[in-house]
Formats: sequence, C-alpha cells, structure tokens
Amino acid sequence: MEYTTVTDTVAAGRELDDLAPVYEAVFAEPPYLEGPRDVAEFLERYQREHKTPGFRLVLARDGGELAGFTYGLSLASTTGWWSGFLDTDLPEDFTLEDGRRTFVVMELAVLADRRGQGVGRALHAALLDGVAAERVTLTVLPEAPAAAWYERMGYQLVGLTQPWPGAPVYRSMIKPLQP
Repeated sequence: MEYTTVTDTVAAGRELDDLAPVYEAVFAEPPYLEGPRDVAEFLERYQREHKTPGFRLVLARDGGELAGFTYGLSLASTTGWWSGFLDTDLPEDFTLEDGRRTFVVMELAVLADRRGQGVGRALHAALLDGVAAERVTLTVLPEAPAAAWYERMGYQLVGLTQPWPGAPVYRSMIKPLQP
C-alpha cells in the first residue's frame, strides 16, 4: 500500500474524481446508507474544505487504485463545530478556537475489501503526522463500527451532537495530540 499526503490545494482538488467513488461505496453501507444526494453534498463540501488553511488529504493506493482516504483541517476561530450538543454544555475555554488549537478529521473511508489490514490506522497516522494542533476531534455515528475503533485509538466522548437541523445524531470525540 502506498500512502501519499497532499497539502497543496490545487493537487487536492484534482483528487476529487478518485475520492468520489470510494466515498460513495463506503457510505452506501449500513449504518450510513447514503445516496446520491449525500454524495453530491460531500462533493460540494470537499470543494470548499480543500481550500481551507491547514487542509491535509492522505490517499492509500494499492497498485494505483484508491483503497481509502482521509482528510482534515484546522478549526477556525469562527467555527460552529462545538455547537449543536444535545447532552452537554461545553465550557467556553473548551470551545475556543484560534485556527491552530484543534485539527478535525472530516472523513476517513476505506473500501470494505481493504478493512482489517491496517489501512485505516495508517491513513489516520499519516493524516496527523506533523500536525501541530493540541488536539484532534471528529464525529461518528454511534452505531458505526468506526465509533468503537476510534475509542480503541484513544478518542474520548465529548457528547452527542446534531450539527444541523435534520442531521443524524453523532458522537463527538476528541483526543489530545500534545501533552
């Protein structure tokens, strides 16, 4: 497996044609059951996010074929990431962002036939390699197998969040990056 980290916005934009079918395949599976509308929203979101300062994309290719990817970015001071919690009120000092404090894993997707081979773990490690943030965060569906996987990787539950009206309820998780 070959892993490539992309931080150049132009190069990251060129990867979208390869990312889309992997995203579509992975998130069509239960419990996600995403369809064409969700894929279109992913494509639109990626077009914005890959131009964000601190954006990082990591690709896993096997024989030139994309087996998985992950990407993330730094939370801006204007982020709404820490709103929409259903079961907790977060203190202001926890939610304060400055564009460097918190790195967020936006997506991590590995094709079904490549799971259980360390691809996800390697993607995750490569994504965070060299990130100077104090902590990393993500959201995951509570019923997704990935939720337990992230716990085994050291992430801890912040709370349950519904980031926008009509969104599913996600587990918001966090992990320190620096002591």
